[in-house]
Amino acid sequence: MKVLAVATITRPLTPEMRQQIMPSEVPATLQLYLDGKIEQFWFRQDKPGVVFLMNVESVEEAKAAIEALPLTAQGIASYEFMTIGPLAPLRLLIQ
Repeated sequence: MKVLAVATITRPLTPEMRQQIMPSEVPATLQLYLDGKIEQFWFRQDKPGVVFLMNVESVEEAKAAIEALPLTAQGIASYEFMTIGPLAPLRLLIQ
């Protein structure tokens, strides 16, 4: 199942918070990538946050993985989760 996880930063990071949290946030995120749970990731252009394309068995699995990340666990980031799939109307073109 593909899940889009869209983050919103709920409170800005101070330089001190960034120094404290990011050394654990980045490796934890990379581990999700290496484990195949995050397929692709982007930085939002409209406001602070990231977008992950996740490959998981369920939305609950995606939520559990993301909620364990330090920024989410500390209430600095919140996520919206959406299941996504192929563009079904394209099937009409091959009938």
